[in-house]
Amino acid sequence: MRLMITGCLFAAACFAITAPAAAQSIGGRYIVQGQNLNGTTYDGTAEIVVTSQNTCRITWITGNTTSQGICMRNGVAFSAGYALQGKVGLVIYEIKPDGVMEGIWTIADIAGIGRERLIPRR
Repeated sequence: MRLMITGCLFAAACFAITAPAAAQSIGGRYIVQGQNLNGTTYDGTAEIVVTSQNTCRITWITGNTTSQGICMRNGVAFSAGYALQGKVGLVIYEIKPDGVMEGIWTIADIAGIGRERLIPRR
């Protein structure tokens, strides 16, 4: 019986640790910090509007460039497809427990991988 109670307590503790990242809403405004395919850095803002339990729309504004796309969440994985200067792009983020998203991105037919962080505006 003691082993069963200990196992239940362990399972509850594990759920409590992982539940906030999975349950938190991704909708809202973010600070963007990124690195382009050529290594230069950029910053800006992003806004995510949730459209269903797992889908959303995202808009990035970085410098004079605005990009829009669709996005999808699955647990701590968050991805978006977007258009940038007439080309299709893809970004894949990991949602951290504090709500920060860290990811990599690319644009069709262009070599390289960029990096990006979305930091929730509180």
